[in-house]
Amino acid sequence: TATPLKDADYVMNLPLEEVTIAEALKPAGYATISIGKWHVCNDEAYFPEYQGFDRNIGGNGHGNTADYCYTYYNKCRMSPGYPWIEWNTLPDGKPGEYITDRLTQEAVKFIEENRDKPFFLYLPHYAVHTPIQAIDSLIRKYEAKPADSIKGHTKPAYAAMIESVDNSMGLIMKKLEELGLDENTIIIFTSDNGGHGRWTSNWPWRGNKGNFYEGGIRVPLIVKWPGKTKAGSVCDVPVISTDYYPTMLDMAGLDLMPEQHMDGLSLIPLLKNSGNLNRSDLFWHFPNYTGTGHPDPSGPLSVIRHNDWKLIENFEDERLELYDLKNDPKETTNLADQEP
Repeated sequence: TATPLKDADYVMNLPLEEVTIAEALKPAGYATISIGKWHVCNDEAYFPEYQGFDRNIGGNGHGNTADYCYTYYNKCRMSPGYPWIEWNTLPDGKPGEYITDRLTQEAVKFIEENRDKPFFLYLPHYAVHTPIQAIDSLIRKYEAKPADSIKGHTKPAYAAMIESVDNSMGLIMKKLEELGLDENTIIIFTSDNGGHGRWTSNWPWRGNKGNFYEGGIRVPLIVKWPGKTKAGSVCDVPVISTDYYPTMLDMAGLDLMPEQHMDGLSLIPLLKNSGNLNRSDLFWHFPNYTGTGHPDPSGPLSVIRHNDWKLIENFEDERLELYDLKNDPKETTNLADQEP
């Protein structure tokens, strides 16, 4: 049987000496704001306003809000051994106000206020993280929606939360169009991980949030870059979140900062359909117990993807898993013994 290992130490705060994308953009005259989830600290001294953002609305050390309706009660233990902490970084709400809508209103206001200058709007919604809470009218909409042929519609509140995020994106794009900024604004829409296994299905992919099968790490990436990226085009080259930093600097015409984004590449060749990345390998390393991969949490492991081959090394029992993603994208057949 596998022997439980000691968790690697967590870095509890994003070090202030690290240069964030916001800090890299500010010298070029960008107004910067972080609206929503921050979750890279457990101390107010590391909040967004100390990491290059002019303003921070709604961001603190918590990864979720305890309540999606005002007062957004947000008190929880950061990790074992740490005290209970409550931060109120989204004050002055109205009773019944829904946090996704409030964050959207703040984003629209920021765009209006900075229409005449370059701006960087970072809007990581708390949705669709737990707790699963949504607007009543949208829940009723999905309760009445017939189940599709693949899987029964058993999570109407979750579906309603997704629609609220979709509506948020629509309102922001509408505001950009109203102000004549839509052809001069780049939009990047993505996610941090796959859906939680208790609430979602990542079909046809295996796995979910908290493990490193495709259902846990394969997420949408949508880029709107007017005049540069062809609308409706699709790219199947795998990329990774560490690519966003150099890509955004490159998009803005700024010098790259390899010491800050050494693990990433600019995606400009793919976005302009002008070349490839000349990269065959991607890496994931997580020497901890996630505790979130319901019903199949991952223990400490590392992953290498080389072209269409994906190797997973489980540290507890030194077990290897090898998958041919081209011919077996659902990761059903472990080829580690056949392809040592």
